[in-house]
Amino acid sequence: MTKTPTPREIAELYLDCWQRKDFEPLRPHLAEDVTFDGVFGSTRGVEDFLAGLAGMAAGTREVTLVRRLADDTDAMTWFDLVMGDAPATATVNWTHVEDGLVTAVRVTFDPREILAAG
Repeated sequence: MTKTPTPREIAELYLDCWQRKDFEPLRPHLAEDVTFDGVFGSTRGVEDFLAGLAGMAAGTREVTLVRRLADDTDAMTWFDLVMGDAPATATVNWTHVEDGLVTAVRVTFDPREILAAG
């Protein structure tokens, strides 16, 4: 019997995939109707979700974990995001998991430094 991954484990995989710029290992952990809402846009469904992540990752130089908190259904990951020539931007990612699948991700950060550097 395969163990259902915890929200913490999925959040760890999510950040690892971002650092490697390869989100295919995350695909089996996404609900078909997964949603993403963030500063630079929103997506609905697996394909749009993965395409959006790939787009963000393409412009990312570095992602550094600061702290992760998790319970039975949610994980919140605080990390420093470095995009292009911008300085590190404090970012939080809230991942909601139901029955071992990510159903929603919300991300927030102050984009001013990123936009100014771009």
